[in-house]
Amino acid sequence: MMTVVRWFISLAGTAALVALALNTWVIASTRGAIYDTVERIPATDVAVVLGTSPYTHTGRPNLLFENRINAAAQLYHAGKARFLLVSGANPSKAYNEPQKMYQALRRLGVPDSAITLDFAGFRTLDSIVRARAVFGVSRTTLITQRYHEYRALFIARHTGLAARGYTWPDEDRRQPLRTEAREYFARVKAVLDLFVLGTPPRFLGPPRPIDTRAPAVLEYFSAGWLGERGTGVPPTRSVPLR
Repeated sequence: MMTVVRWFISLAGTAALVALALNTWVIASTRGAIYDTVERIPATDVAVVLGTSPYTHTGRPNLLFENRINAAAQLYHAGKARFLLVSGANPSKAYNEPQKMYQALRRLGVPDSAITLDFAGFRTLDSIVRARAVFGVSRTTLITQRYHEYRALFIARHTGLAARGYTWPDEDRRQPLRTEAREYFARVKAVLDLFVLGTPPRFLGPPRPIDTRAPAVLEYFSAGWLGERGTGVPPTRSVPLR
């Protein structure tokens, strides 16, 4: 019995050390590519806004969502991003991250022509791989929180997307323990996805490159555009919400 206990303790200790080492690798290799000053960050054609819910699990407004939107609008109005690719989950009509991001950006004065919606950004990995493979983005600024930037940039670098990160300058870098713990394990999962499991995006689809040579052409659909499963609406089109 004691042998089993010792073996379990040894295994748990080894796993904890590996997780710590992987987190250190992800953070150390990407820390220098994160900006929180709009004057210092280089300009790019397309910035990718990574999705999150506008509300917390308790139903309150989500500050993480608000800060990502503020950062995206700030980059656009400062001329540091000509186009914004907003990528998030869209599992049902009742939950649509790209739609909510679009509406919030429009309220902050970002025009239709500068916004492209990706409805198949189910995970960070999906959003980043699709930015390159579907939307033709080769160099970008990723907009999210600092604790999330490390993983997002790590995935970008190891999937061929040249990227830097931008976070809202007035945001508190500290996050709730639950959020930090979840991200700790998510970084480990990201390394496994990239180097062990070879995890692909849930949905890829045909290429639909963003034309950065001219204003984006918006496509108008019927009321079914919201992307509810079964409507037949492709999950990669830019759609204005009016």
